[in-house]
Amino acid sequence: MRDLAAKCRMVVSAPEGRQMDLARSAGARLTIVARSGQVLADSDADPAGMENHRLRPEIYAAFQGREGSSVRRSPTTGVEYLYVAIPSVHGALRLAVPLSEIQSHVAAVRHRIFVAIAMAFLPAMIFAAIFAQLVSTRLGSIIDYAGRLASGDFDAQLPASSRNELGILAGKLNDTAAKLRKMFETLEREHAELEKLERIRKDFVINVSHELRTPLASIQGYTETLLDGALHDPEHNVRFLSIIRQNAERLGRLIADLMTISRLELKTQKFQFASYDTHGLLAEAVDSMAPMAEKKRIRISMAGASVGGEVFCDAEAVQQILINLLDNAVKYTPEGGSITVGVRPAGNGFVEIYVQDTGIGIPADDLPRLFERFYRVDKARSRELGGTGLGLAIVKHLVRAQGGTVHVRSEVNKGSTFSFTLPVHDLGLSEHAEIQKELTAM
Repeated sequence: MRDLAAKCRMVVSAPEGRQMDLARSAGARLTIVARSGQVLADSDADPAGMENHRLRPEIYAAFQGREGSSVRRSPTTGVEYLYVAIPSVHGALRLAVPLSEIQSHVAAVRHRIFVAIAMAFLPAMIFAAIFAQLVSTRLGSIIDYAGRLASGDFDAQLPASSRNELGILAGKLNDTAAKLRKMFETLEREHAELEKLERIRKDFVINVSHELRTPLASIQGYTETLLDGALHDPEHNVRFLSIIRQNAERLGRLIADLMTISRLELKTQKFQFASYDTHGLLAEAVDSMAPMAEKKRIRISMAGASVGGEVFCDAEAVQQILINLLDNAVKYTPEGGSITVGVRPAGNGFVEIYVQDTGIGIPADDLPRLFERFYRVDKARSRELGGTGLGLAIVKHLVRAQGGTVHVRSEVNKGSTFSFTLPVHDLGLSEHAEIQKELTAM
């Protein structure tokens, strides 16, 4: 309607002789109406035969000094028009445009708008399709990766180069995979450790049962023999009682060693660390073992005790280590042999204490397992000498608990040298035994 009103104003401003031509060229019907309502001129009909237009809505509005419009079928031409009228010097000037033409213009405008919208949104749609495909592919790879994680494959990695939400999600999944891999590896190690400990437990039960059975069977057998009448046999009763006492002592040593091993492994063994004179520690152990060595005419000597100065340790634990090593040295050194106890610098704030003998030696194949519980090089001779099979295992536990290491060098028929290190200064160790599980490895 604004266009028609503009056309009306353009026609009004034109010379009177050209108004009709302008209306026809614009494709509109022009009607000039006097204030009385009489049609003065019409571009498509004879004004003489036309009705009074005063009451026409658009004409009436124009007479009121404003722009008027209406839509209806013309009684003169029988065509449905859109009428627009404006005031003029004669009264009113009206333009009428067939609705079919307006509708065709509207359709054309709509078509142009649709084409413009399509041209504007087509690149966006293409971009959206490409983006959706990329997102779908990325999501597919993430879902596939999640499935691989669920099946236990923690080695794969998702590329997480982008910084959008999917890139962040991929990074989080990679972090989760790394954590799961570490957790799984930890669980595998713990499972293997538990299996190893279970084997150790079973072997321990078997070994303890075997070690207990032998002296108990001997005690039971000789006790029954004495009760059956040998008690009054002066030729055998003292010997039988001596055998019973020896086996009882063996049981006592075995139980004492088992208690020590248990305290160490359960971390209930308490230590009292302090600085001690090396010479005093060695001299006390040598004095304790001197009577046993004299019975076999074995000479025990000390070498380089002044070199060590002081060591930071638990004196009782060191005495137990030295007694175990000296006891083995005396047992497996022939009569007339010699044992040397000494100390030497080991570097890095440690000193090395050693026990060297001229005994029967140890085969090279047995050295790696020498510190295992109940491991014996010569089982028959070890039991004959009263060994429990736990002495060297206790030595290794006690040395490790004090921050040191234990070593052995040996050659068959030429003797053995057992050595262990101790710190010179405080290492900040706990007063409770912190024994690694590997110490009980079979």
